[in-house]
Amino acid sequence: MAGEVKDGWRKEVGMFGLSALTAGVVLDWIFGEPSWLPHPVVLMGKLIKGAEEYLRRRLSGRELTAGILLVCAVVFVSTALPLAVLLAVFFLEKGPGPVMWCILAFWSFQLLAARGLCRESGKVRKALENRDLEEARKQVSMIVGRDTSVLDQAGIARAAVETVAENTSDGIVAPLMYMAVFGILGGFFYKAVNTMDSMVGYRNQRYLFFGRAAAKLDDFCNYLPARATGCLMVCAAWILGCFSPDYNGRRAWAVYRRDKRSHPSPNSAHGEAACAGALNIRLAGPAWYFGKLCQKPYIGQDGRPVQAEDIRRAGKLAVATEILALGCCWGAAWAWRGLNVLFP
Repeated sequence: MAGEVKDGWRKEVGMFGLSALTAGVVLDWIFGEPSWLPHPVVLMGKLIKGAEEYLRRRLSGRELTAGILLVCAVVFVSTALPLAVLLAVFFLEKGPGPVMWCILAFWSFQLLAARGLCRESGKVRKALENRDLEEARKQVSMIVGRDTSVLDQAGIARAAVETVAENTSDGIVAPLMYMAVFGILGGFFYKAVNTMDSMVGYRNQRYLFFGRAAAKLDDFCNYLPARATGCLMVCAAWILGCFSPDYNGRRAWAVYRRDKRSHPSPNSAHGEAACAGALNIRLAGPAWYFGKLCQKPYIGQDGRPVQAEDIRRAGKLAVATEILALGCCWGAAWAWRGLNVLFP
């Protein structure tokens, strides 16, 4: 029985799982994140909030320990529940079958965010095109963590482009890579870590110690995906540049090499640098967070003012990057399969 489960898991992370992942990518492009559909990340967020309240009560004054326990508990629950579902389906179907494939495709669709990222940033672009700054500030506040009340039109557009560039890694390439390599449980694991970081991984008085474990684990888990995103985004800029003068692959590579470390986070600047170079704009710089001005270095060169249309251009670059990432996953899978045939 253990051998059957092992063989089934190999199949889930092989061509069987990769085909389901590809279907999930297509479903995400078509449907995005329907508001009426329960989302795993929303459930993870509720779990994190409840666990934080409980651990702060029980371990008052021991915030670092409480933060470590939070990470362990959230990761365990977020992976154990889908594992239980997969095992139940596996035994009912007597192996990986059509029902399991549909479940994998559905969960892959939910764990990816390309369409949602483009749609939410598109709301900012539409508000800017309508010259409604208050609505634009409201919409951009839904997708960024900074204070938006002080942003002008260029600042709003810059914030939206930065979010698209950074979340190309967090919301698209990273979960895609984890699901391709570790199966759907890898995707749930990554999303649990990333959601914890977005909720408690702040360097402020409340979360400096409590959120440290989540922040460090998120940095570790995003180390390779962030760098893969930067390189793939440069390649995407080269390809898109063959069809549109809005993109420049050579400049994307130059700026990426120069500015990929120009951020307090070890991972955030990779996508932003490639995007800034591709579009010939300047991103990042000083920004307000929780009423405090944070001095951050600029990324890119001030080739021209950031425009509302740059939000759409960044979205196209993100989707092209996702296609390249998926193609790399398929290429690696076929290469591995070929090696197994040559060297059984």
